[in-house]
Amino acid sequence: MSEDERFSNSSDHEPAADNDSSRTLRALLIERYQDLKSRLARRLGSLEWAEDALQDTYLRLNGREIVGDVRNPAAYLLRSAFHIALNQRRADNRRLKAGEVEALLNLADDAPDAVRVISGRADLERLKQVMAELPPRPRAILLAARLEGLSRQAIARRFGISVSLVEKELRRAQEHCVARFKKIQRSE
Repeated sequence: MSEDERFSNSSDHEPAADNDSSRTLRALLIERYQDLKSRLARRLGSLEWAEDALQDTYLRLNGREIVGDVRNPAAYLLRSAFHIALNQRRADNRRLKAGEVEALLNLADDAPDAVRVISGRADLERLKQVMAELPPRPRAILLAARLEGLSRQAIARRFGISVSLVEKELRRAQEHCVARFKKIQRSE
């Protein structure tokens, strides 16, 4: 398809706002298309981008009224097409590539499903029940170690007991919880 055909097909509909400057610029773009395309391609680094930008420039001129006189029409066309190409490139850079979209769609969902949530809540209730069976000090030591993350030394200072006694009570509390938890699960 020649440049004349390419641009004449775009102008099948008469623009709402048309003036002499717009008509002159469109005519100049058609007349100097090859020169504008090669100059723009050198600036953009792509012949395809240059062609697309000139086509978009023509379409925009077709629907736009130019206010005032354009001193250097060729430079105006080149600058307009260049800015259109830059804006298009920026828009393309903001869009995700097909591979990026595919990778996002294939991400594993780390959130537990409804069954796991319900099961987890049931396990938590069982654990509360088992821990309620513990005497107060072993339960407090277990919570200090597991929930608060306190060291054995800090727990010993808190309760005024030796580190070895903390370790013994912690071990007994854990063994009790594990055994009772397993027993409850088996009975259900």
